[in-house]
Amino acid sequence: MAIDNKDKKGLKSSIEREQNELACSAEREKIKGSKNLNVPPLRFPEFNGEWEKYKLSKICSFFSGGTPSSSKKEYYDGNIPFIRSGELHEEQTELFITEDGFKNSATKMVEVGDLLLALYGATSGDIAISKINGAINQAILCIRTNQNKKFIESIWRKHVEKLLQTYLQGGQGNLSADIVKNISFYFSRIEEQNKLAEFISLLDERIATQNKIIEKYESLIKGLNDSLYKQYGNAITTSFADLGHSYSGLSGKSAEDFGSGKPFITYLNVYSNSVVNENDYQYVRISDGEKQNVVKYGDVLFTLSSETPEEVGIGSIYLGKSDVYLNSFCFGIHITDTKVAFPPYLSYYVSSTPFRKFIYPYAQGSTRFNLCKADFEKARIKIPSLENQKRIYFILSHIASKVKTETKLLDLFRLQKQSLLRQMFI
Repeated sequence: MAIDNKDKKGLKSSIEREQNELACSAEREKIKGSKNLNVPPLRFPEFNGEWEKYKLSKICSFFSGGTPSSSKKEYYDGNIPFIRSGELHEEQTELFITEDGFKNSATKMVEVGDLLLALYGATSGDIAISKINGAINQAILCIRTNQNKKFIESIWRKHVEKLLQTYLQGGQGNLSADIVKNISFYFSRIEEQNKLAEFISLLDERIATQNKIIEKYESLIKGLNDSLYKQYGNAITTSFADLGHSYSGLSGKSAEDFGSGKPFITYLNVYSNSVVNENDYQYVRISDGEKQNVVKYGDVLFTLSSETPEEVGIGSIYLGKSDVYLNSFCFGIHITDTKVAFPPYLSYYVSSTPFRKFIYPYAQGSTRFNLCKADFEKARIKIPSLENQKRIYFILSHIASKVKTETKLLDLFRLQKQSLLRQMFI
């Protein structure tokens, strides 16, 4: 997928023009900064004066939602979009609820332009301006305000890593409405907020374009993966219990143990990647001689729980060479029968549509769903022959290499944005 040259040049020149304006005022703002004024290091030249600090509770209103009972079929397949925490940035939802589902639950309606924040789960701390009218579940906090919402979204993104380190230590922790209400940020006058929001939106447009390029390649991989499995996937009947043995994640850890020490794979790393991202570890203190399970090359990792049954048992493969640990909300399967299974191929198998349909019935619960691990491990699965596993992996990995290249470019755009957020906001 190519970017239209005219659009590319126009967007680039707009960003460069705004950056030149900022550069002209940088030196003046550095001098001000030396006097300990509450102003950002980088500022548009037409603005002056200090920013003021406010708790979000002083300038925003808040509400969260709920989930209609999953046992009531009459509550679903209606015409009300039901927004879950993984869908904050989307223009459509997978689930829809009925009027009865809405009336008989704690869910609430949000509107286009509302600011939505994921409170817990794999996307904790994610924030977005809603693109649709719809109902929200209990994992989403709606924030309404007369301030510029893009400004709040941007300043939240500047501070989100520190906020998550404070409130979500150890992996899949929770934010809450009370925590968010008591967070304080510095705010400029509304005219400056609007100018900053306009500039950040230009960067977001380019990032969105790059995301679409990646999505096209990922869609191609998904389609080919399902097609090739349909063609070759019935050669071998086995189970994960036959292919290897399972183990649990970290145990006996408290919040004080996290932040330094040995690398461990987070819940979000497993949830977001078919192959574990080795650049996205967190760290935990492991004492000498302490008994904790270690993740090895070729291990298949699965999430244990989620707010929806569709998101239980999301799989990822570890293809690194170093020994690492696993968060407590996931479990691993160490593959020992490599005459039957080619571990790199399993990264595609566990993300295929047939496998997702296979694992769905093993999710149990009502408001929170957990994987029935023992039954899942013993269940019979069908995979291609070893030779075809390698053939499929070879085909799909070539396209995946292109995704990596485009993702690196996306990372550069995001780094540029983060750099500007650090300089343009307090």
